[in-house]
Amino acid sequence: MRVRDLLAPGAPRLRLLAAEEELDRQVSGVMTTDLQDPGRYLHGGELVLTGMLWRTVPADSERFVRTLAAGGAVALAAGEAEVGPVPEDLVEACRRHRMPLLAVPDDIAFGTVTEFIGRQVSADRAADLAALVDRHRLLVSAAGGGGLDAVLDLLGGDLDLDCWVLTPTGAVIAGPADRLSAQDRDQLVRAHLAAQRQRRRPPHRARLAAGSFSLLPAPASAEHDEPPAGGGLLADWVLAVAGDVTEWTTKRQQLAENLARLVAAERHRRDEGRRLRRRLADELLALLRRDADPAEVGRALYASSAMAARYEGPGAKSQAEDGSWLVLSAEGTGLPEGAVRAVLEEALGGASDRALVAGTGTGAVVVLPVLDAPVPADALRELLAPLEAGLGSEGRITLGVSAPAAGAGGLRGALEEARHARRIAASRVGRVCVAGPEELASHVLLLAAVPDEVRRAFRSRLLDTVIAYDIEHQADLVRTLEAFLRSDGSWTRCAAQLHVHVNTLRYRIGRIEELTGRDLSRLEDRVDFYLALELA
Repeated sequence: MRVRDLLAPGAPRLRLLAAEEELDRQVSGVMTTDLQDPGRYLHGGELVLTGMLWRTVPADSERFVRTLAAGGAVALAAGEAEVGPVPEDLVEACRRHRMPLLAVPDDIAFGTVTEFIGRQVSADRAADLAALVDRHRLLVSAAGGGGLDAVLDLLGGDLDLDCWVLTPTGAVIAGPADRLSAQDRDQLVRAHLAAQRQRRRPPHRARLAAGSFSLLPAPASAEHDEPPAGGGLLADWVLAVAGDVTEWTTKRQQLAENLARLVAAERHRRDEGRRLRRRLADELLALLRRDADPAEVGRALYASSAMAARYEGPGAKSQAEDGSWLVLSAEGTGLPEGAVRAVLEEALGGASDRALVAGTGTGAVVVLPVLDAPVPADALRELLAPLEAGLGSEGRITLGVSAPAAGAGGLRGALEEARHARRIAASRVGRVCVAGPEELASHVLLLAAVPDEVRRAFRSRLLDTVIAYDIEHQADLVRTLEAFLRSDGSWTRCAAQLHVHVNTLRYRIGRIEELTGRDLSRLEDRVDFYLALELA
């Protein structure tokens, strides 16, 4: 039953005093108390009946209501038989905490309210259990008729079971997307990935500001052999259920488990549907690698199922030959073969219907039509960020993005550009790193191509003596050098930034020059020091 049922015809004559907007809360039981702190006896879902004997001063109302809200109580019913009308301070406290407040007139016994709630809750539970048998059958028919959204609508409408199917990056596959914020989705998938990485037994529980959730994995391999994508937990869907499944009845838990299996089957079905698109993507990548004629590349694009799904008629051929394209190059470290391809297929969400994602062993190449604005590197970095929680201690994903390429003839150059950008991303620190085309005109591109042994030797030759001097004398020379270069060699600005006198700065720079044999008034030496610091 819901709180509002206590105000319906045939219910005890209670009066609503506060928080009308929360009347749809479900009541699971009743607790009668006049303790000042009843929190340890609350389990969540109770309507609390009180004679207000705990109140001696107005401030007591705030403490009492705050305790009820923290304990999960859904409403407060205050009896007027002992102390008279409900005081305004209690009404205000309930408004602040969004706690429905009902007044129980002095001629209505608490036993009458308790008996009414008991009958309603028992009837609801009996009907709920009787309906569960049918729900298992309806799940199958709903899945066949309208996909996962039809199933979740059925559960939400008939059983108040709010569920969402999410990708590992937080995109909504099915469920009421408007009722789960982007921040909530991000927190849920991060909690799920971390729990799966630690091999904890599901369901995993997550408590957010929006409430508590149970998280169940829905891998494509749940009832099948290893999935073609091979993406593991970084590509598997997540079933998020509002509430704590472990506190449910056995039958409702079985319903949630069956739903997770149904979601896994849908995930597997979609994965199977990608087989043709993957083969076409692999063929396209082979054409680009052997620098095939643009006309042949255009025909491969036109033939792809992704293109056919997005463009119909002559528009498909026009896009293939003359449209703009982005190329993404990605590589995984510490991940199984095929994982990065599966990750990008899921992460691109709706775009995956028009993208071609080719596998390159532990990496992947994506060819994506530019329909609106190009995809910025920062947006991709933000999109993939939740995956960090599912990467192991050695796991890493690096990704480079090309500038838009004009027509099929520009794809070969875009592929090389994306690969160069990925090298820049690989030179950075972080679990998920992305670099875009705007960085290809920077010295960072050159540094990314320098072999590790050359990087170490160059850095050591310029900085080792300075670092050793700092360690021995706590002289702060390296930080001084960085500040001096950032200040474009300005003595005044650098001294102000370091909060030292100009003479102190001149002494430190002189010491660096003595230790290294370089002259920081020369542009060439400044450039060398700058690059050495970047390599460090």
